[in-house]
Amino acid sequence: MSQKKVDAYKQKKANRDKIIKKEKRILFLEKAAGVMICLAVVVWLGYSVYGKVTQQEETKTTETVMDASAVDEYTNELAEEITDPQNTPEAENEIDEAASDGTVQEK
Repeated sequence: MSQKKVDAYKQKKANRDKIIKKEKRILFLEKAAGVMICLAVVVWLGYSVYGKVTQQEETKTTETVMDASAVDEYTNELAEEITDPQNTPEAENEIDEAASDGTVQEK
């Protein structure tokens, strides 16, 4: 070997601990950066999925308001007709016949 190669080898051997520590530090930083990137991607995906799920739940849980006053009035009118015998069609026919005869009775 040439003297140049021997000197380089001796210097490498003397600084081997420093070189190994530097390589380990760089490897650790590379791994840490990879973990941080993966963690960021997972958090971003989770947040996106959570946002979509809550948006779908909001659309599912919307209330539908219906105005049922017309139905209530109709059922009340039917109940009145059933309980009030004067408003039945038969009673109206009798009243019409009596009015044509001129014999309308008042209560």
